[in-house]
Amino acid sequence: MTRRLLLHSGSVLDVSSGEVRAADVVLVDDRIVDIGTGLDGDGGIDCSGGLLLPGLIDCHTHVCTAETRRDPFGLPRSVRPLSAVPVLRTLLSLGVTTVRDAWGADAGVRLAVEKGWIDGPEVLVSLRQVGTTGAIGDLWSPRTGPIDFFDDPSMPDPIFNGADGARTVVRRMVRAGADWIKVTATGSMAIGTGVHDLQLTFDELSALVDEARRRGDRRVMVHAHGARAIELAARAGAASVEHGTYLDEAAAGAMAEAGTWLVPTLSVSQSDPESVPDGAAEAHRESMRIAIDAGVQIAMGTDNPVRPHTEVLWELKHLAAAGLGDAGALRAATIDAARLLRLDDDRGEIAVGKRGDLVLLAGTDLDCASLEHRIRKVFCNGRQVR
Repeated sequence: MTRRLLLHSGSVLDVSSGEVRAADVVLVDDRIVDIGTGLDGDGGIDCSGGLLLPGLIDCHTHVCTAETRRDPFGLPRSVRPLSAVPVLRTLLSLGVTTVRDAWGADAGVRLAVEKGWIDGPEVLVSLRQVGTTGAIGDLWSPRTGPIDFFDDPSMPDPIFNGADGARTVVRRMVRAGADWIKVTATGSMAIGTGVHDLQLTFDELSALVDEARRRGDRRVMVHAHGARAIELAARAGAASVEHGTYLDEAAAGAMAEAGTWLVPTLSVSQSDPESVPDGAAEAHRESMRIAIDAGVQIAMGTDNPVRPHTEVLWELKHLAAAGLGDAGALRAATIDAARLLRLDDDRGEIAVGKRGDLVLLAGTDLDCASLEHRIRKVFCNGRQVR
């Protein structure tokens, strides 16, 4: 007999409108089957004084690099996927029920969660950050030549040149199980070089986008800090721009026109402004203002472990402070993130038929300043997280 789990006497956030209302929620298996007042069930969880949110979505994280970024030379290869186990458990305990890994996780990490071998959010993988010769994914030293910390059949060669090479690298990634294609169009703020460079051509990026579409209607996410690379990504049809630190009006206009999403990863510059180049924290906030004014769609992503994964929810307070407000930040981390990932028919809001991904907060206000301290319970796929 199917069991109806009743979450009763609480409040529910409508993430699309930002409105909070009193309601019960009934889960059957992995689905929400009823929302209303005075509902019944076979077992009940008291949610009084609390607020139910949809499960949160991090559209830009790295679940396998927390250890290897500290010591890329001294650790065995197996550390990379195994280090994801505590990271995924941490994210799930903080209410994150879906993640898009922006490179580092192979298809086996996704499979391990699907099979229930490890606890964690659902994982969408991009495998490697592809790029042209000299891009940040082209690991090379003047002393040793090529250095590939990810040399593994499950993590294919990410380097390409030219439009034909772009198509070939997409095919390699898809063959190895990539859900998304991640490409770098500028240098790295973490490394401190090339953030305003334009490291690939329009033809190369257009070929990536077209080949990804032809291969199972996959889409492309573009690492870009500088405005001209951001504009190029939008004009080439990329689904999302990651970071967008030095966005300007022309780039924002191109994104809005093309429907390209911004995943600003504000944690990189706002959690510890002293750790980034001079002016970067201020520029990042200004980019958010420009994007919001232009009507660019925004989804939540952290870029952790640039900051510890335990700080994942800090991104929401940064989004709120940068212009979205608390309701807007919660929307960016739920229904809007689901729309970017094209999962909004399945999750991202508390609605009948959607997946039973829920977070119960203490208190009914939307204040994002200290969400990590308010979590009472988490449900993923209709089951309460341990």
